Amino acid sequence: MRFPLLGLAFFLAATTTHTFAQGGPNTARLTLVEAMRLAESANPAVRSRRAQLAAAEGYRKEADAVLFNNPELSLLQTRRQNEVTDSGNTAWSVGVAQTVEIAGQQSKRRAAAAAGMAAIGAETDAARRQARADAALRFFAVLAAQHRVQLEQRSASLFGDSARAVAKRKAAGEDTRLDANVAMIEAERAQNSLESASEVLLAARNELATVVQLPPSTLPEVDGNLATYAKVLPYNLEQLLASARTLPKQRALLAREDAARAKLGVEQASRYPDLTVGLQVGREGANDARERLTTLSVSLPLPLFKRNAAGIGQALSDVAQVEIERVSFARDTEARVRQLWSRLASQRDRVQRLQRLVVPASADNQQLSQKSLQAGQIGLLDQLIVNRQALDAERDLNDVLAEMHATQIELETAAGWPMEGTTQ
Repeated sequence: MRFPLLGLAFFLAATTTHTFAQGGPNTARLTLVEAMRLAESANPAVRSRRAQLAAAEGYRKEADAVLFNNPELSLLQTRRQNEVTDSGNTAWSVGVAQTVEIAGQQSKRRAAAAAGMAAIGAETDAARRQARADAALRFFAVLAAQHRVQLEQRSASLFGDSARAVAKRKAAGEDTRLDANVAMIEAERAQNSLESASEVLLAARNELATVVQLPPSTLPEVDGNLATYAKVLPYNLEQLLASARTLPKQRALLAREDAARAKLGVEQASRYPDLTVGLQVGREGANDARERLTTLSVSLPLPLFKRNAAGIGQALSDVAQVEIERVSFARDTEARVRQLWSRLASQRDRVQRLQRLVVPASADNQQLSQKSLQAGQIGLLDQLIVNRQALDAERDLNDVLAEMHATQIELETAAGWPMEGTTQ
């Protein structure tokens, strides 16, 4: 089982390094902006929200009608037969009746329909933002995994060379068995780390391919590196909190609440009876004495027993539920923005310290240890320790950069800040 994994590690590492550094002949490069665009266009949640527009549009068209109820057309024909004289005649009538709502239900339905359309639009925007955020998270995960593979390649090369050098010195009697074992263990650990990093890179690419709806085998190489995306933040906490109040999800909940209140108004207005007006025209009587009849009718149910208590109660419950959800979401969003802001500030500070102090000092130690080794002032194992420190510093920087970008994406998504803030 070791050899297939080892082959996979070398293949991914070599492919990644060559393509990452040189781009490869005729190799497409996937940018962050393109990844977000692909994810947004193919995201099932976005497409589902857009499909819901058909239902909302149908409800809006019904609400825009002049009257909610259709008119009723009636045709009546009566045959009268006199049993004594054995004579008869035919009477007929044609009528039309229209039920009219008298409590303003239709205007409330229009308000509910408009609010429903606005809610679906805002939910679609929220789904689009989430799709772009998911793509950005997976994109940066791939960048971090690519750089980790490069670091582990360097580590495997350094410790492998050191292990071979110590083995030769041991064979010549210049180093002990302990020194050879230490160097061999470091080389094996570095090789194991390379295989593990290659597996992580493969999984990260598969996750990114899933988000952008591409087969993993056709996913282009990811372009850029984590450090180039670390820029000065274009916002402060107050701006983020202000942006959070206009989140698409917040707008959707406000629209849902408006729609629920409008539907409550429809149910409350339904306590009042609908007026039905009818007009009927007909003829009746004996054939030699026909009469033309015109009848105007008005009917109004008496709301004595049924006053739509069930409908009103359900509508009140819906309003309360949406209001609770909106208030809770606003409160939770503010708390999450503050939490992510504090975390991001801490991570940015860690990145700056690593970039300014630890990584340069570790690189300087590597050069000094090389000179000291050549001068015979330190042994090869001492240099192994220095090399390990330098690689660990770069690993730490890579990990913190990945965490920082993930936190920044979560923060901008939670606050509703434009996603362009994460692009180059």
